Amino acid sequence: MSAISIVGIVISVLSLIVAAIVGFSNLRRSNNTDTSRQAAEMTTVIVKLEALNNSISEVKSDVRNLGTVYQEVREKLIIVEQSAKSAHRRLDGIEGKPNTERRS
Repeated sequence: MSAISIVGIVISVLSLIVAAIVGFSNLRRSNNTDTSRQAAEMTTVIVKLEALNNSISEVKSDVRNLGTVYQEVREKLIIVEQSAKSAHRRLDGIEGKPNTERRS
């Protein structure tokens, strides 16, 4: 083997080692970038899920409040119906008409 071929082989081996090191470092940098991007995306998803959870809690609270309001309106309606029934009986008594409708 001549000195030129040995130099050529050494240069080839050194080039291969440098190429492997550069490739490995690029792979690590790419993985780090991907990991950072995935972490940012996951953070965004978590923030949106928390906002959605807060909105759901507010809706549940509103539904509970509507149930309370519905119950109050229902109770008031019963009182108004009883009052109207009593007023009709009094009017029937004033006019002298017999109460033909018997409600309990």
